[in-house]
Parts: sequence; C-alpha cells; structure tokens
Amino acid sequence: MEKNWYAVHTYSGYENKVKLNLEKRIESMGMEDKIFRIIVPEEEETEVKDGKRKTSMKKVFPGYVLTEMVMTDDSWYVVRNTPGVTGFVGSTGAGSKPTPLFPEEAARVLKRMGLKDKTKEVDFELKETVQVTDGPFDNFTGTIENIDTEKQKVKVHVNMFGRETPVELDFTQIKKI
Repeated sequence: MEKNWYAVHTYSGYENKVKLNLEKRIESMGMEDKIFRIIVPEEEETEVKDGKRKTSMKKVFPGYVLTEMVMTDDSWYVVRNTPGVTGFVGSTGAGSKPTPLFPEEAARVLKRMGLKDKTKEVDFELKETVQVTDGPFDNFTGTIENIDTEKQKVKVHVNMFGRETPVELDFTQIKKI
C-alpha cells in the first residue's frame, strides 16, 4: 500500500490541537507505520501596525490539517475518531475511503510552507530531455546533466538565447516529455 496526503477537516481554530491529539494517538495506538506526517498548512505573514513590524503565522487553509498516511481501515479509524476531526475531504459517503490529494497539490502546499515532500521518486535519467514546469524557466525544455537525489535537485541545460545554460531545479519543477 502506498502513502498519500489527505486533507482532514477540523473544527476551525482547532487545527494545532488536532495535530497534537493525532500525534499522541499515533504513538499510543502504534500507527507510526501507517500515519507519517501531520501538517497544519501555515505561512509567515508580516504586517506593520503602529509603525511596528509584526510577524505571525497565518493558516493557509483554516479548518484543515494535511495527513500523510497509508489508508487502511485502522488508520482511517484513528484519524476519523480523533477529537476535533469532523471528517476527511473527499469522502463520498458513510464508511467510504477518502480521495487522496493529487501529488502536485501536496507538493505545492509543502513548497509554500518551505517543506519538501520526501517521497518524490526519481525516475529521471542523465541526458534525458525534460520540460520545466515551474519557476522562471517555466515551459523551457532542457537536458538533464546531473541528478542529486539527496538534495532532490537536477542540473538541466536549457537552451536560452541560442546557448546552453545550466540551471539547477527541484525534482518537482520538471517533468518528462
């Protein structure tokens, strides 16, 4: 069974409490091999009030927590019955399994928070032609010259203004053609 990211609906304002409750339940019920990461999507927000700069964390999706897990009856039960959880997003009816987030959606949220999805599989090869899907080189095509699996980066030679230019990109920023 593979692990995926799922959006869990919570009572608004209880996201951090649900995260803590869920982490305790995972440990006490021995679910570490089924439920891996729980994230409250937040980003830093800076505002200036009375001439003073104030930085705070703002919830990106109030009322939601992201959970990386292998969906089984047991793991579903643990998450679903955690205090503060109202359900999974994408459940179609009573007892039905929820729909996982698309990998691109999860990667986008994690990237926005400055986190990386550690599960990005490497199926790129040297000298392979790829298309850039994100960043300043979006829609450019290039050839992979180096692959760093540890850092999840590739060096791609992109043809720009008639010459080959080396560009370092994340695995999530390219796709096979």
